[in-house]
Amino acid sequence: MRPENQSSMSEFLLLGLTIRLEQQAMFFTLLLGMYLTTLLGNLLIILLIRLDSRLHTPMYFFLSHLALTDVSFSSVTVPKMLMNMQTQHLSISYPECISQMCFYILFGCIDNLLLGVMAYDRYVAICHPLHYTTIMRKELCVLLVAGSWILSCGSALLHTLLLAQLSFCADNTIPHFFCSLPDLLKLSCSNTSLNELVIFISGAVVVILPLSGILLSYGRIGASILKVPSTKGIYKALSTCGSHLSVVSLFYGTIVALYFFPSSSNSNEKDMIASLMYTVVTPMLNPFIYSLRNRDMKSALGILFRSDIPFSK
Repeated sequence: MRPENQSSMSEFLLLGLTIRLEQQAMFFTLLLGMYLTTLLGNLLIILLIRLDSRLHTPMYFFLSHLALTDVSFSSVTVPKMLMNMQTQHLSISYPECISQMCFYILFGCIDNLLLGVMAYDRYVAICHPLHYTTIMRKELCVLLVAGSWILSCGSALLHTLLLAQLSFCADNTIPHFFCSLPDLLKLSCSNTSLNELVIFISGAVVVILPLSGILLSYGRIGASILKVPSTKGIYKALSTCGSHLSVVSLFYGTIVALYFFPSSSNSNEKDMIASLMYTVVTPMLNPFIYSLRNRDMKSALGILFRSDIPFSK
């Protein structure tokens, strides 16, 4: 195949989900409903945390940023996928494709890092309750969130700059519903060894590091509970960590289920299923998990829908 540099590669073709034509209307309606639920649910969480002063704590500060990230993460890919399904116009311009890939990496990295930060917050709340307000002071919370954004921006920009140096072949077909970095590297005619090395290193920082922190935090929490086993202690731990643990299980459970258990599906189908879980299913379920399992959120919701009782300033 003849090489074309990035300036002459004007567009890519997104093949999208492998759905039969007669089923596309049903899937379009389903995915649109899920996306709108994601927007409304996560924006409602942000609104509740902003308005109710009882939710001005480190845990809800991190949750508001997670909700914002989930909305952004889903909005990077889902609207374009829905538009392609509706119009059958599968092309995406080169700048739009690279931008979509950049923001997908950015918000995906922030999601991982925030889950790790929230696990540390739960560890301090359970294992060091008397020093919680001293340790999780406002400055540290802001620093942890800012650090997550800085690391994620650095990773996304590095991948984008390296990708912009590559030349692409005549084949511009991407077997996915969005511009994923691995698929773009497969289309390149250049040497991608440096890109793959950076993927490995950045993956270790923004995926393995927070996952290790999550496992370590919950390991310490479990050990703390086992030292003084009691029904009250177990209930307190579950009420404090239950929502976050559910989200972590859903997020990382997808990886385990898709990539560590054999399946008849090919790798492209696995990647699309995983991406749908991350960008559609998990962001949609997070508001339900945090509101239905959390007494403070349910109380704030009750106040919001009772207009005769104002929020405390």
